[in-house]
Amino acid sequence: QVQLVESGGGLVQAGGSLRLSCAASGRILGINTMGWYRQAPGKQRELVARITSGGSTNYADSVKGRFTISRDNAKNTMYLQMNSLKPEDTAVYYCTVAGVVGIGVGGEYWGKGTLVTVSS
Repeated sequence: QVQLVESGGGLVQAGGSLRLSCAASGRILGINTMGWYRQAPGKQRELVARITSGGSTNYADSVKGRFTISRDNAKNTMYLQMNSLKPEDTAVYYCTVAGVVGIGVGGEYWGKGTLVTVSS
């Protein structure tokens, strides 16, 4: 079993910043891809950003230049630095990992989500 714990969500004014963290725990030997998705009320879940174990990244067009994804492979932890936040960034942000290799674990996992609210 792999557990993903997200933290760092909260309420912030437009133009502000937040930093999300996602820590993966379990009998993990490696994680290929880590990513953040978000789901706003009444909308479908969408990719925000993802990063491979080698450091390759890709971002949704809506967050390019404002958000930065990073990871610490030794700690199986991922971060999302969110700057210049806009009200339309308001959503529940989910951490996901894919290509997990471990002892008795493998595949893809999702966190329970952390709420980010950006006020205008």
